[in-house]
Amino acid sequence: MQTIISFFWNREEGRLRALWRLLGQLIVLLLFTLALQLVTTFFAMGYLLYRESLPPAELADPLTLQNYIVQSPLLMMVSTVITLVAFILSIWIAGRVLDRRPFSDFGLRLNRDWWIDFGFGLFLGVLLVSLIFGVQLSTGWITVSDTLVAHSSALVFPLALLAYLVTFIAVGIQEELLFRGYQLQNLAEGLSGKVISPGLAILLATFLSSAVFGVVHMTNPNASLVSTVNIIAAGVFLLAVGYILTGELAIPIGVHITWNFFMGNIYGFPVSGIDFSGVTLIAIQQSGPELWTGGAFGPEAGLLGLLAMLLGGLLTALWVRGRYGSLGLKLRLAQAPRRAENRMVQNEA
Repeated sequence: MQTIISFFWNREEGRLRALWRLLGQLIVLLLFTLALQLVTTFFAMGYLLYRESLPPAELADPLTLQNYIVQSPLLMMVSTVITLVAFILSIWIAGRVLDRRPFSDFGLRLNRDWWIDFGFGLFLGVLLVSLIFGVQLSTGWITVSDTLVAHSSALVFPLALLAYLVTFIAVGIQEELLFRGYQLQNLAEGLSGKVISPGLAILLATFLSSAVFGVVHMTNPNASLVSTVNIIAAGVFLLAVGYILTGELAIPIGVHITWNFFMGNIYGFPVSGIDFSGVTLIAIQQSGPELWTGGAFGPEAGLLGLLAMLLGGLLTALWVRGRYGSLGLKLRLAQAPRRAENRMVQNEA
């Protein structure tokens, strides 16, 4: 009986083991997402029926409705913000009930250092995507065909662009909070023990959480094995590095926001297989080799995108080293809350 209980419950930590915490959070997320998606669906159908005058029969197909949502800046913004609410609620509840830790422990200690690192993350995303655009433009792999495009939007260009910016802010927060802040940390805690050191546990958790991140994106349009491998690499090198070196989500959230926004709505590339060229500052025609450009999936499936991810990880490490004077894994990510607090007290003493 004790063996069965210990399989689910960690008596030393006074909480469920990591596997069950992860599953519990996903169940809560699924329930909130399903409930709040009903709100999104009703709002989208009402908007398309009465604002766009679309026939009801056309909206009966879920795939058709989803396509209209993606192509509408307003509907996309509403959908992602509602989804963000589901993510935040699920992780807050899981943190309080399952993890026994405050919400800020998931990489959201919003102090001065956090906001400075966030600013660096925003700049890094702009820099990396601009380099991708510049290389493709200089090689003739893309040509600029138009500017200030808002073909698929009922909003004027500035408002349409703002709506997509809000969309990508929500996407950046929810994905980093889930895959890095919650999953990576819980995986690291679960793996760390007598056999696996805290540092190795963090590295393994980085790969595992990034693998989940990549698999989730396999359902995106134009996804392939190459795109999945590259998305996993993005999780490891571009996004997780800032988290495991600082213990905070400031850099990952910042780079995630501007990487997506500038790729899709500034330079006109597909973002993870999704076409946002209906609202973009620069419209492009692409003809370069798919191996380098990523083709219909976008730069994230090409060698240029992969090189940018590796460069992003290197620049992040240099930033952390220059700013904090040292470079090392935040071992508290692999420690249970009580053990982490005890270690902080000992360090202060």
